[in-house]
Amino acid sequence: MPDDMRDDMRGDGGPDAAPDERPAPRARSGAFLGVPIEVTISVGKARPLVSELVELRRDSVLTLDSSVNDPVELYIGDRLIARGELQEIGDTGGRLGVRLTEVADLSKEF
Repeated sequence: MPDDMRDDMRGDGGPDAAPDERPAPRARSGAFLGVPIEVTISVGKARPLVSELVELRRDSVLTLDSSVNDPVELYIGDRLIARGELQEIGDTGGRLGVRLTEVADLSKEF
């Protein structure tokens, strides 16, 4: 994990931090809280050659640099905000969700 993110990430608040030691959130407008924001989930990267890209067809497979059990990263724009694990949601339908394992301290960013 990059050092600059290590300082911003927390899972359960750290081994020494009690839940009541977290900084209080700033006052926010109710209207602001209703604004949707897009979060991008990154599961890995592929680095094909240009010659391989131009040959892509339906049912082609790009091999990623990660495996199914590797952590995924959550971004807002280009800002890494969290990491987590992919999970199938519900019994049917194949829908995916992310169980967060690390969350950046966004209080000093926004």
